[in-house]
Amino acid sequence: MASLTAVSQTQSVFIKPHLVAKPRQFRSVFLPARLPFRGVGVAMPRKSLIVSATTAEKQKKRYPGESKGFVEEMRFVAMKLHTRDQAKEGEKEVKEPEERAVTKWDPTIEGYLKFLVDSKLLYDTLENIVQEAPHPFYAEFRNTGLERSASLEKDLEWFKEQGHTIPEPSSPGLTYAQYLKELSVKDPQAFICHFYNIYFAHTAGGRMIGKKVAERLLNNKGLEFYKWDGDLPQLLQNVRDKLNKVAEEWSREEKNHCLEETEKSFKLSGEILRLILS
Repeated sequence: MASLTAVSQTQSVFIKPHLVAKPRQFRSVFLPARLPFRGVGVAMPRKSLIVSATTAEKQKKRYPGESKGFVEEMRFVAMKLHTRDQAKEGEKEVKEPEERAVTKWDPTIEGYLKFLVDSKLLYDTLENIVQEAPHPFYAEFRNTGLERSASLEKDLEWFKEQGHTIPEPSSPGLTYAQYLKELSVKDPQAFICHFYNIYFAHTAGGRMIGKKVAERLLNNKGLEFYKWDGDLPQLLQNVRDKLNKVAEEWSREEKNHCLEETEKSFKLSGEILRLILS
């Protein structure tokens, strides 16, 4: 590479041809005698830097709740599908009777029995699936303490003793149970979405519904369906930890697929919940 001296000489010839004397060399205590030119040819244009930064930001896109684990992502999506009457984060408009605030419900004992019967079928199905574990990681969710089938069995027996006729499972419960069976084999990520929403929703809004129905229809009798052995917050945290651990093995696409199933979960659960008002 030519030195700065050679460049200066060439410029002098073209600007003032009669000045061809060798220019004097000046040294500075602040600059080296020879200026390094390394890196001049590899400087990245500002536009390229901006594009690269934007691409990196897209690659690092964070999903709501992602920093706290995948369960928080599922919770965030689920809360958005509530109405404002049901949850402060809710964004859905009230369209169905069961989407109103529980305080505005007018339940019937016949409808409530249908709801309990279909709920038992649903929990029977979930518990059988994790026991059979068509996908090995389902076994992580055995004996979590959140199981509801045995509790519902006791409640239905109590209603029978009170002289009530226990109905057969109805279409909403049968449809949802069959869907879960099929999903558990062919689509494990979608199945986990339903597993999470069914169990966790019951510990939150489900308990509020149980309390209101007990006040209106059962003389404040608390059913076993709404009782858990042990510390419920800790039971829930244990399941959260297991769900987060399982989801760590999933790709971003698989996680998104799981989240996309939330709306279907709400639809099918809502059809069973609606039985209370029938």
